[in-house]
Formats: sequence, C-alpha cells, structure tokens
Amino acid sequence: MFFWDWTWIILIPGLIVSAIAQAKVTSAFNAYSRIPSRSGLTGFETARRLLAVRNVPVTLHSISGNLTDHFDPRDKTIGLSQPVGNSSSLAAVAVAAHETGHAYQDYEGYFGLKFRNAIVPICNFATNAAWPIFFIGLIFGAASQYGVVLMNLGILFFSFSLVFSLVTLPVEFNASHRALVMLKENQMLGEDEIKGARRVLSAAAMTYVAASLMAFLNLLRLIAIRDSRS
Repeated sequence: MFFWDWTWIILIPGLIVSAIAQAKVTSAFNAYSRIPSRSGLTGFETARRLLAVRNVPVTLHSISGNLTDHFDPRDKTIGLSQPVGNSSSLAAVAVAAHETGHAYQDYEGYFGLKFRNAIVPICNFATNAAWPIFFIGLIFGAASQYGVVLMNLGILFFSFSLVFSLVTLPVEFNASHRALVMLKENQMLGEDEIKGARRVLSAAAMTYVAASLMAFLNLLRLIAIRDSRS
C-alpha cells in the first residue's frame, strides 16, 4: 500500500534557504576570487602575519578541497585549502583571516568557542543516535509504551543538533567580525576591499543560519511524525 509522508513538506523552507545560501557563498567566493588584494598577501601570508601580531601558537598547513578551510582547536592548526592558502584574492584573504579569528578565540579563551568544543562529543553522539532510536520507536508504534518512549528519546537526542547549530552561530559571526577588524587595523585591506571581504564572510555566515533552520525544521518533522502516529 502506497504511503505518502506529508511531513517532508516541513523541510521545504529549509531546503530553499540552504540552496540560496550555498549559491550565495559560491557566487561571492568566485566573484572575489578574481579580485586580487592590493597588498598581494596570500591566504597563508595573511594568517601568518595576523598570528604573529600576538604570537598566537598555531601551525598552518595546506588541505585538499574547496572551502574546506578550518581551525582545529585540538592540535592548534589552521588548514587552508589551495584556492585560499596560495591565492592573494580578496576572498582568500577574508577566509584566511576568518580562520585566524577562530585561532584568536581559542587563544583568548572565548566562551562561545570553549562551550561549542565542550559539547561536540555529546552532540555528535546524540545526533547520530537520534534517527535510529526514533525509527525503532516508530516500528514499535505509538500505541506501544516502548514506542512512545523511544520516539521521545530520539526527539530529545536530535534536539542536540539544534543546540549545536545555535551555539555555532555567534562563534562564526564573532570570528568574521574579528577578521574584518584585524584586516583593517593591520592595514592589510583598504576600506573598499573590506567591503568585498565582508560580502564573502556574510555569505558564508548564511550557510550556518541555513543549517540552524534545517535542524529546527527536522526537529519539527520528528515531532509531527510522532504526533501523526498517536
């Protein structure tokens, strides 16, 4: 018997926002990747100089992929992709400065980053366990006491993914703010160039907003599935 799961409709707004956010970040990065910074600094040189300003003990290294740049607080490293680390474009400088902003957060003991790092193991476990637990409960059925308990437990576990997404937002916004301030104070970019860097980082920030929205809508969907089976 054919069964149509209407709850997929709940995810449509999130899918649209995610697609728009991804298109914007790709468009902004590609556009400003074609505009060289007047300083001529590459992504690696930008990060290296900004780290040296306060002697932040972080190691730089090259990684594969595109827009895979990240700061790892576990081993105090910044990984820059080839399009960022070896390029002197406005986009490359902005992304490198953003990752350096995360390194500064770690160095200064920024609460948001410390809290996010602390909940990573819990959130990863809970999120990975959420769907299997929920659907086992769904198999038992809402009429079963075990089914209701397992579905509720799955919903509770999945809520950790939303918590993590929401905690990530201020951390990312703060890193971007730090990046723009550092680039301006250290005269690595001019006023007109700062505008371009801000567009790149603002577009990237939208992907985190979209991720939070998707986590929220997925949580609503699980609740709707549970209630529809009651």
